[in-house]
Amino acid sequence: MSKCNVLLVGSGGVGTMAAYNLEVGGLATVTSVLRSNHEAVMQNGFTITSLDHGFVKGWKPTKILKAIPDVKTEGFTPFDLIVVTTKNIADVPPTVAQLIAPAVTPGHTSIMLLQNGLNIERPLIAAFPTNPILSGVSLIGAAETSPSHILHDDRDRLIVGAFENPNIPLKICIDAARQFVHLYSASGKVQCTYDENVGFVRWRKLIYNSTYNGVCALTEMDTSRMRYAKEPIEDVIRPLMWEVWRIAKAKGHLLPEEIVENMINCDPEDTFFKPSMQQDIEKGNYIEFENIVGEPLREAEAMGVPAPGLKMVYGLLKILQLKIKEKKGLISYPSPQDPTRPMLHMEPGSHVPT
Repeated sequence: MSKCNVLLVGSGGVGTMAAYNLEVGGLATVTSVLRSNHEAVMQNGFTITSLDHGFVKGWKPTKILKAIPDVKTEGFTPFDLIVVTTKNIADVPPTVAQLIAPAVTPGHTSIMLLQNGLNIERPLIAAFPTNPILSGVSLIGAAETSPSHILHDDRDRLIVGAFENPNIPLKICIDAARQFVHLYSASGKVQCTYDENVGFVRWRKLIYNSTYNGVCALTEMDTSRMRYAKEPIEDVIRPLMWEVWRIAKAKGHLLPEEIVENMINCDPEDTFFKPSMQQDIEKGNYIEFENIVGEPLREAEAMGVPAPGLKMVYGLLKILQLKIKEKKGLISYPSPQDPTRPMLHMEPGSHVPT
């Protein structure tokens, strides 16, 4: 029996652990696309310290590439599965669909989106109407502490489902999702389950991600300090979580009421955990706020569900993203020294009209 031919895009902490687990299971061969850590991994392989897999030194996936391959022109065997673990920065090109397009074989390749957020499947279904698009909601804790060094300090728990694609039978998508669970579970080291209710699973994680993730990025305060101080929880986090809960309910996903308290207290207090957007702000990276905060807000507005807190968080995150875009040269503004910039001239003794 031939092994599943997998392309993995996004070999940071989460992606590397996914690639390693797939290969350890023995049912897949993985081609990983590496960018900033390419040279380090080519020279020394990955050094992995993992709760699930122990200490691993010098591991390399079956193939390592620097860029997404074009299967049509570069002679690659069509990929059976593409696993995308990159951040989903919807407002910064290229999009996920544009990024992976050269590697997708229509009607053959399944695409696993191991990413956060809501409605992430829509651009992929539009771009690849004959391919199953799969949902992966990961509860793992893993980070690349330095190039090629991975710290995996919270067990790998993955919930898999199939996004509904109106262009192909649902059974094909479900079979692809169940096949992924089979591949990922083969190592015997992780917890990977199939859940048909993709919306429920994603809204459940948004209770945390739409609130803590954005607010921690805006305030540069970790979740432990917020809980120790109490006011950030009572004044901001808990009201925001209830807003998201009510939006989910209006969409037909009745989450248990205790989920709010569970999510408030889910991070161990002694870890001083910084959610991913806060980490990205500290590193000067783009933040993936559109699918995590923007999409839930747009769903609320479409249904007439009040979400004033979420709207404020979204607006402030857009401002942060604009600052990052300017620093990275993606956008620019007139310089204060620009002679074409409008100036306010005032005569002595005059005043600004009221």
